[in-house]
Order: sequence, then C-alpha cells, then structure tokens
Amino acid sequence: MPDPSLQWPNLGPKSRQMLALAGITTMAQLHKVGSVAAYARAKKVGANVSLNLLWALEGALTGLPWQTVAREHRTSLLLALEEYQRRSDAKVGSPASRSQADAPKRPRGAPRERQAPMSRHPVQSRPR
Repeated sequence: MPDPSLQWPNLGPKSRQMLALAGITTMAQLHKVGSVAAYARAKKVGANVSLNLLWALEGALTGLPWQTVAREHRTSLLLALEEYQRRSDAKVGSPASRSQADAPKRPRGAPRERQAPMSRHPVQSRPR
C-alpha cells in the first residue's frame, strides 16, 4: 500500500481528517472542489481549522510547499476566500449578504434614531 502522505502532499493526518468531515476523501475530489471551497467546507462542518490548512490545500494542488503558498499567494487566496464566502452567503440569502440598499428605509419625515452620547466626562490628561 502506498504511503498516504505521498498521495496527500502538504497534508497530515489531522488535515485529512478535517477534509473527510467535509466530505473530501480523495485528491480527485480536492482537485474538483479547489482549495478555497475545501477550506470553507472544513470550516463550516466545525473542524478547528486555521489558515494554515488553506495554504496546505493550495500547496497540495500546486505542488508548492505550504510556506511558499503562505508567503507568495496569501493575498490572492484570502481574496478568493472572501469572494467564495460572499457568494455562499448570497445563495442562502443570509442577512450578512444584504447591502445597505436592501435595508429598511426610514419613512420620510419620521424622526431619526438617536445615538447615545459617547461620554459625558471629558478625557483627563495626566499631570505634567
């Protein structure tokens, strides 16, 4: 039987277990889903994941060490993750996906909500 670590580069047993909880048990499934969606799925099922998993997943797909991915592809992966989460939220119609334009409007002439004052006490400076 081949060494499982050779089949899953950059991914140790705990990472593979997190992926299994998310329904990803083969490299073919990981290739089909992609690193960002796989990370989001693992996080959604309640696995205790950090961004290191995202770097490792991308490294498994590209053949790069996770440290290189973290250093050179961090921003693009974080932007892709943000976009993925935004689209996922929009699909389910969660309140987080609503924009300000969708928020209920205050009827014309209705009083505005008052905000509580910041503080009634001035900030005291230290004696010199």
